[in-house]
Amino acid sequence: MNYRHAYHAGNFADILKHGLMCWIVRYLQQKPGPLCLIDTHAGAGTYDLSGPQAAKTGEAQEGILRLWARTDAPTSLEPYLECVAAANKGHPAPLTYPGSSGLMASLARPADRVVACELHPEDAAALNESLGGARVRVVAGDGYSTLSSLVPPPEKRGLVLIDPPFEAADEFERLAQAFVAAHRKWPTGVYMLWFPIKDAGEVDRFKAELSNAAIAKLTSVSLDVARAEGLSATGLVLCNAPYTLDDEWRGTLTWLAQALAQGVGASSAIELLSE
Repeated sequence: MNYRHAYHAGNFADILKHGLMCWIVRYLQQKPGPLCLIDTHAGAGTYDLSGPQAAKTGEAQEGILRLWARTDAPTSLEPYLECVAAANKGHPAPLTYPGSSGLMASLARPADRVVACELHPEDAAALNESLGGARVRVVAGDGYSTLSSLVPPPEKRGLVLIDPPFEAADEFERLAQAFVAAHRKWPTGVYMLWFPIKDAGEVDRFKAELSNAAIAKLTSVSLDVARAEGLSATGLVLCNAPYTLDDEWRGTLTWLAQALAQGVGASSAIELLSE
């Protein structure tokens, strides 16, 4: 996909991924114990929606900017929208988009800790400049290989987002292997595995590989905005998701499919892969 995220920041895939992530973090924060929030492919941390890269694709116009104009967003999206608002300091429309690590940093309480990994040198430098500090550890390197050294974290509770660029032909295989290895070391962590949906058969094989690993509590979530050109659908596999996921997000997904539709036939789904 040649996926430098500045071109795609704030698109429909980000809304699904980041909306769910923020909701899960807030759910976990109902307990006072500290969390470790790990982002294996963090990108630059924040993105300029008025810059040339975002303008080249215009994806934010059909994503966060369209969502921002709505006044009827479901309550499950509130943690996400509050973080985006905080990153823009009262501007009437978002000019800055916080990536996954930026959102984690915004959500983190004083006792929580964020670890953000990024392989691309320019993005890693930008990430360190924007977010690096006492509670955000920036790791310049491959998130797949780094993950095994980060779990289980001392906090014993938290979330791992594995959000690869899908530039490699074997990305689904690498994603599955990294998750399975991490889960063996930290089976109680919450995991989010993001992927684009371009080949339904490839996605089905990926889900089958995870199911064959005999990992419990796997849920698949997808959103298709019926875009005529380019990426139209995106998905996530969640492990150890909050038990209220179906109740709170099935309606939200239906709403998102309608609100972000770019053509006829936009749809969404939640599917239990293993109990």
